[in-house]
Amino acid sequence: MPAQGTDGLRRRLARLRGDGHPPRPLDARALSALAANPGCRRRALLDGAGVDKTALARALGAPAPFGQSQFAFSRGHAFEARVHADGCAALVRMLRAATADRSPEPAAVEQPDLTADGPAGRAARTALALAEADAAGAGVWTVLVHPILELRVAGSPVHLEPDALVVAPDGTRTVVEVKSFPILDGTADPAKVGGAVRQAAVYALALEERGDADRLADVVLLVCPKDFSNLPTAAAVDLRRQLAAVRRQLARLTRLTDIAAELPPDVTFDPERPGEELADAVARVPAAYAPECLATCELAFHCRARAREAGDVTVLGRAVRGELGSLTTIEAVLAAAHGDAPQMGATPDAGADPAVTALRRAARLRAEALGGASARAGGVR
Repeated sequence: MPAQGTDGLRRRLARLRGDGHPPRPLDARALSALAANPGCRRRALLDGAGVDKTALARALGAPAPFGQSQFAFSRGHAFEARVHADGCAALVRMLRAATADRSPEPAAVEQPDLTADGPAGRAARTALALAEADAAGAGVWTVLVHPILELRVAGSPVHLEPDALVVAPDGTRTVVEVKSFPILDGTADPAKVGGAVRQAAVYALALEERGDADRLADVVLLVCPKDFSNLPTAAAVDLRRQLAAVRRQLARLTRLTDIAAELPPDVTFDPERPGEELADAVARVPAAYAPECLATCELAFHCRARAREAGDVTVLGRAVRGELGSLTTIEAVLAAAHGDAPQMGATPDAGADPAVTALRRAARLRAEALGGASARAGGVR
């Protein structure tokens, strides 16, 4: 993109989030949520512009209870310190055990200093540390703690911070995700594991973008508390399926320039603006609400309220929405179920639509079941 176009987009995004408001950094958690719902242009624009969605939701009167308690924050720091014990030698031991690594014992474990000014400086320092790790002697493992990687998303650069990145003596890069949910008797919550692997896939994409695809491990090392203790245990989880899915879904994101171009130049999401003005601004950007958004997006309560007002079937979940086909509102669904579906078009056989056929059959079975129950209840004295 030409420099003039880049500067124009930067000014446009600054206007969208409100003059004087610094951009909120886009992290892997947000990107994994976007990958899970790539059709939501609203979140893509707000996250890409760096809008403070927490403050925006509060201004809209629909705050979401996101964030950790101070206790959980402190416990997380203590747990991460255990993971990085002995100069990260403990982490290397967990990785070798989880992957059944049969290479010789490590001659040394290096933990380079990644301190630098700003995300761009830290990203440059991370690149230098990776090059130094590749040039290290035989048997030397390198652990990068909280490195910074860069990934272009919808045409804009994003800086990402994995928990850790382990470089083996042969140059293999393994992404490490440190999570607070427990592994109980060798198993963990599948939904939480899936979210962690999706985040790791975002980091893996950043490594691919910098040319490390051929040295990227097929697994992510997931480090969690063991049972009900604060002792770390690790598992190697296959990354390939989620990596392919996240790559495909992020590629579907509409470029920020295209979404911003559809808005009037005076539109802003500045949380200091009046609530009615903000509600109108947010409504101008299409959303793709689903119940899963409640766990991943600060604007989920606002979007859910608007979807309920419109009678949108998305409030019933993506699976139900997919089954209903062309029926997009609850009113249309009820009309189709009771044989009154004028919106199904001019075809004389409206039941040709599989969704309508299934709905009418379900409604008939329900009526028969309720009628039989009422008759049986009426016969009781």
